[in-house]
Amino acid sequence: MGVFTYESQVVTAIPPAKMFKACVLDGDNLIPKILPQAFKSIEYIEGNGEPGSIKKVTFGEGSQFKYMKQKVEAVDKENFVYIYSVIEGDALMNKLEKITYETKLEASPDGGSLCKTSSKYYTVGEFELKEEGIKAGKEKALGMFKAIEAYLLANPDAY
Repeated sequence: MGVFTYESQVVTAIPPAKMFKACVLDGDNLIPKILPQAFKSIEYIEGNGEPGSIKKVTFGEGSQFKYMKQKVEAVDKENFVYIYSVIEGDALMNKLEKITYETKLEASPDGGSLCKTSSKYYTVGEFELKEEGIKAGKEKALGMFKAIEAYLLANPDAY
């Protein structure tokens, strides 16, 4: 098994507390609402959001994948840190044991925030992750992040 780590960061005009609440604390409701073509539903099948909880993400008609299960590893509401792992589903393509994402939102000097993400891909056997696969996943995550940002800018009283 190999582990490949990928780091990225994005700047947003939204303050960290508001972005964390929209993306993480209420993301299961908000994301399917604003991106129904990508996400049909997100529901907890074990727990209710605390570490150890398992949620099932059912992808929408516009996705190449059907579903994935995510395990919540950590939620730090004070420091705006969320860690979860994709532990099951066709998004793992039988080539990955799991993918662990750690997201941290930090305040930026202009009142917005800097979103830092670390992605760790745990491969099965000798499988080597291709750069284009990581890039495609990063672009989808960025699209979702920008959709949430656009929603919050258009709805300033939300969250």
